[in-house]
Amino acid sequence: MIAQSRVEEYLIDLGISYQEIAKDAWLVEDEEKGLPKMVVSVTDPIVIIRANVMPIPEKNREALFELLLSLNARDFLHGAYAIDGNDIIALDTLEYNNMDRNEFSASLEAMAFALSQHYPKLSVFAQKGEE
Repeated sequence: MIAQSRVEEYLIDLGISYQEIAKDAWLVEDEEKGLPKMVVSVTDPIVIIRANVMPIPEKNREALFELLLSLNARDFLHGAYAIDGNDIIALDTLEYNNMDRNEFSASLEAMAFALSQHYPKLSVFAQKGEE
């Protein structure tokens, strides 16, 4: 219960649009602030920030995975790309007990920045996968 109030407090303090989608889970989407659709959830003692990126395409998977690993190594300041089932996601985790508002904000902003900067490179694979 305490975790929920801190995350909501930060979202409110930062003026970020969100909606509660479940106990201890919020959908963040604020175009004005450049934040794409992300889910923030608390699984004590971790705060998880997650964004769906795209389905894994059938074609050119090896090249896509190589690109994702490369982006993780040099371009993703907070978090990383990961695979969940047949989907590529962006994921970051923060330790709840040590998380402050600045760290929470930086994590959201870094993920939004990475997704916007990487979209042109990743979208090529989504198009190839649909051909």
